[in-house]
Parts: sequence; structure tokens; C-alpha cells
Amino acid sequence: MKFAVLVFPGSNCDIDMYHAIKDELGEEVEYVWHSATDLSKFDGILVPGGFSYGDYLRCGAMANQSNVMAEVKKAAAEGKPVLGVCNGFQILTEAGLLPGVLLRNKNLKFMCRTVELKVENTNTLFTNQYEQGEIINIPIAHGEGNYFCDEETLANLKANNQIVFTYSGENPNGSLEDIAGIINEQGNVLGMMPHPERAVNDLLGSSDGLKLFKSIVKQWRESHVS
Repeated sequence: MKFAVLVFPGSNCDIDMYHAIKDELGEEVEYVWHSATDLSKFDGILVPGGFSYGDYLRCGAMANQSNVMAEVKKAAAEGKPVLGVCNGFQILTEAGLLPGVLLRNKNLKFMCRTVELKVENTNTLFTNQYEQGEIINIPIAHGEGNYFCDEETLANLKANNQIVFTYSGENPNGSLEDIAGIINEQGNVLGMMPHPERAVNDLLGSSDGLKLFKSIVKQWRESHVS
């Protein structure tokens, strides 16, 4: 399986994402600059964290205007897996690939530490290697991770089982319903604030994030390799 790691001016988690795929997962991966106009050779798209364009205007707003985002939308429409982490989640909401918005943390402070997440839905291409209700340890590093949406959107998220991860115990940023990660209705686009790419080896403090990437590869191989 071949992954693209998008790189915007201000991305700072692209190297972590590349390492997770190449060195821990053992799959093909390439960096793709934001001006790219063709992602057709890639099987999965990874939108990493950071501060794209310095987070001017709104987080992710300027990144959404980059050429590559038209290709990301095309890949998503084709059913390819698209993962957005932290700033990547913000970019996916700006692009309309996921509902809702990410607001300033409730305490108005940037937070960087490991938190506990609960796996709410294992019937996705991103979570099939987890157990339902499993508690995992994944780092966060964000100032605007407070997920919010209107009542109708929240009802739809619940009805369609689109809430994939929630904060277990402590809710660090004030997110609605403790939401830490959601998927689109089609199930191939995941956005999450915590960083699974920073939890792929026990030397980093946790390897719980590696199952997410293994889930993507497992689903893809079952669909594409006879």
C-alpha cells in the first residue's frame, strides 16, 4: 500500500507520520507538497498536524485553498482512506469532508500530553484492529481541539455511528460529548485531534496508535489483494 503524507507551509508532524508508515508499518510512503495536482498513484492520504500557513484566518482555512485539497476531495470521493490528524482534522472540516468545527481549547491554552481515548466504533477501516471500548493512550498537542457542531449534526453523528474516538476520563479541551475523532458517513475519512503517529512504538511511551495504521492496511489488502 502506498501513502501520501501532505506537506503544507507550517506542517510539523509530517516527519512523524512518514516514520510511522515507513519504519513502523513497513509500507510505501512519499511526502507530497501542497501544490501537487495529482494523487492518483496513492492508495491512502495522510494530512498531518502542525500549523499550516501559521493558522492565520482560521486553523486549516488557508490550507484548504491549496491545489492538493481538490485531489484529496477526489480521493475521498473515490473511497480511498483519508486520515487527518490535529491540524489535518481542522483542514478536513474546512474542506467540508467532515462536519463540525474545532474551536479554541476551553482553557484557552495549548496542551501537549498523553491522554486516554476510548474506541467507540471498531467497524471502520481505521479501527478494525482495536477492541470495542478499548482504552488507548495517545498524545495530544493542540490549542484548538475543542470539537463543536450543531444539534442536528450531533444527532446524525450518533445515528450513523460516526463518533470513533472519545476522551476517556478527562476531556482536555472541552469537546462536545468528549469527541476526539469522527468519520464521514461513507466511513473512509477520519479526523482526530490526538496523534496516533506519535504512539507507534513503546519507546515513545505507547504503541497504541500503530493499530490504526495496521487497520487501514488490513482493510485495503482485503479489498485489493487477491
